[in-house]
Amino acid sequence: MIRLALCDDHALVRAGLVQILATRKDFQIVGEAADGPALITLLRGQPVDVVLLDIALPGRDGLEVLQQMRLEWPLLPVLVLSTYPEKQYALRCLRLGAGGYLNKSVDPDTLASAIRKLHAGGSYVSAALAETLATALRRHDERAAHELLSAREYQVFLQIAGGRSAAQIATQLHLSPNTVNTYRARIMDKIGTRNDVETALYAVRHQIVSGTVAGETV
Repeated sequence: MIRLALCDDHALVRAGLVQILATRKDFQIVGEAADGPALITLLRGQPVDVVLLDIALPGRDGLEVLQQMRLEWPLLPVLVLSTYPEKQYALRCLRLGAGGYLNKSVDPDTLASAIRKLHAGGSYVSAALAETLATALRRHDERAAHELLSAREYQVFLQIAGGRSAAQIATQLHLSPNTVNTYRARIMDKIGTRNDVETALYAVRHQIVSGTVAGETV
């Protein structure tokens, strides 16, 4: 029996996962959590074989939670389930120690296969992500500036690239506008941009987001 812990801030998502996974006789849901601290408490209280972790959590995001989990439970398999496209977060999650990355729209059979593979000691990535990993390994000595951003800085970076204001980002990430502006300044310093338009254009040029910025289309 594979003991699973689910961490997602949306109760409906957790309920849907429970319903899907309950049909598999080798899965047992041993706990649910709506945020990072609740997940850490859950893991400290009972044995878990595989964790299903969302990225967009209130307070500490999934990347920060993943980092803490790697310190306390370095061998515990973590499967990240997210609505974010692979090109935005998957490589970063794997570098932080996740065993796999799947979009929440994945079909139940693929989800079940990924869980079983992680439990068996393997990892699970899509064909597209495998190609991205291979490219990253070939260019390991040419890390792009955005790869040096912290987990929270990267979250703010994606929000800026999406054209959101400091107030909108603050609401989305549960931060104060002043804190957002502090992160914004750090991000621009690290990636060498001077304003939000240049930051968004950087994201487009590095194929982190798709769209048109200042007349350029990718």
